[in-house]
Amino acid sequence: MTAPFAPISEAELNAYVDGLLPEARAGEVEAFLAQHPDKAAEIAHWRRQNEALTALFPPAGEPLPERLQPRLLARRPRGVTLGWAQMAAAIMLVLAIGGAAGWMLRALDRPPESESLIALAVNAHALYVRENRHAVEVAAADRDHLVSWLSNRVERPITPPDLAPEGFELIGGRLLPGDHEAGVTGPAAQLMYQNAANDRVTVYITAALPAGQRAYQFETRGSLDAFYWANDRITCTVVGSLPEAEMQAVARKIYTQLTWRPDGVQSWGT
Repeated sequence: MTAPFAPISEAELNAYVDGLLPEARAGEVEAFLAQHPDKAAEIAHWRRQNEALTALFPPAGEPLPERLQPRLLARRPRGVTLGWAQMAAAIMLVLAIGGAAGWMLRALDRPPESESLIALAVNAHALYVRENRHAVEVAAADRDHLVSWLSNRVERPITPPDLAPEGFELIGGRLLPGDHEAGVTGPAAQLMYQNAANDRVTVYITAALPAGQRAYQFETRGSLDAFYWANDRITCTVVGSLPEAEMQAVARKIYTQLTWRPDGVQSWGT
């Protein structure tokens, strides 16, 4: 008769995902996961999440301390936040290490609106990317009107990112309603891009959350990947179903362009 497994802690699962668990214990974890497909799927998601975030925003220079590693921040239970002193220290540390590492603060304080915004962005993407004649309300050929219209309605300057180096051209955009029940009161702008293979990516933008919270998140919903961030100016969700490396390259380019203000100041760093 096989001896029962010793209880497997969350810390051990973290260590297993990172390849830090002793071989014997790793074998027990693997056997446990083989008997628990739901937990195995969750672990697979952790791995993919880590890989996506590391590829998009690798830490610059020295490594982050253990308590700020993305694998742990990404799994912090919802509703768990850091005190102001801890938050300030974490922000100062990450800014000192390098701007790109700001992504790793993604789960320090995840606003409840984030989940709603991701869901709205994914649903809008799934609805409109199937359209041909009505994929957008205003075509890219009327770019000046598109930019001024969406910027005025969202009440934030919206400059469509340039994705030409990634092989994508702007098709156009549309205005979408908010969702009061989900806490998203203002309208949203959706920009749509397409490449030569007719693959489409959408960028879903709203004004900043009520308190200007910062949040960073990666989600896979069905066949779609969603890269979400919020700062003191906007929230943005990039949605698509591209091959992983291509999706990461597109999301990183959009993040880089939309997190810089026209005056050259990074909006998440002010």
